[in-house]
Amino acid sequence: MKCHLRVLAIAVVLLSCALAGAQNPPSSSNLPANTNASTGSTHEVNPAAEKREEDRITREVRHELLMLPYYSVFDDLEYEVQGNTVTLMGLVVNPATKNDAEGSVKKIEGVDKVVNRIEIAPPSPSDDQIRRAEYHAIFGTAGMYRYAMSAVPSIHIIVKNGHVTLKGVVDNPMDKQLATTRANSVPGVFSVTDDLMVANEKGSESAKKK
Repeated sequence: MKCHLRVLAIAVVLLSCALAGAQNPPSSSNLPANTNASTGSTHEVNPAAEKREEDRITREVRHELLMLPYYSVFDDLEYEVQGNTVTLMGLVVNPATKNDAEGSVKKIEGVDKVVNRIEIAPPSPSDDQIRRAEYHAIFGTAGMYRYAMSAVPSIHIIVKNGHVTLKGVVDNPMDKQLATTRANSVPGVFSVTDDLMVANEKGSESAKKK
C-alpha cells in the first residue's frame, strides 16, 4: 500500500509541475534586441556603415541629376537623402526633366523609394520673356559671363508668375550683389529673391544641389 501511495504522490507532483508550465509559457521578451524570434538570428545595426551608404547614394544622386539632358539654367533641382529614400524637390520648366530625374535616381543601387516633389513651372509667355531678359541682364554683365560657361551654369534663374529667384554659387560677395542688382533691373519682374551662396561661405551641401 505504501508503494502505491508513493507512486500516486509522485504522479500528483509531476502533474502539478506540468500544469504550472502550461499556464506560464516562456516570454518572447527574453529574446535579445533585434533578434528574429523564429530563427534566433541577431541583426546588428552599424551606424558607420549606414552613413557611408547614405553618403554614396547622395553622391550618385547628384551625379545623375547633373547629367540630365534637359537640366538648364532655368531649372532648380534639389534633393534630400534619408537612408534608402530620396526626396526630389525644386522647380523645372520642362515636364520631361521631372520624369527623367525620378527615373535616373530610381536606378541607383540601394535606393528603395523616390518621392518626387519637383514642381513644373506653369506655361507663361511672360515668364519666358523674363527668363530670356534675366539671362542677358546677368550673364551679359562684365565679369559675369564666366558663370554661364559650364554645361550647367552655377547661377540658376528660377521664374514663376513674374517672381525671380536666383540660386547657385558665386565666387565672392561682389558678384552676388551684382547678380541681384542686374536681376532687379529687368522690366516686368515683381520680385527678386537672392538665394545665391558665396563659394567659401556655403559650407556643407551634402543633401542639396543647386
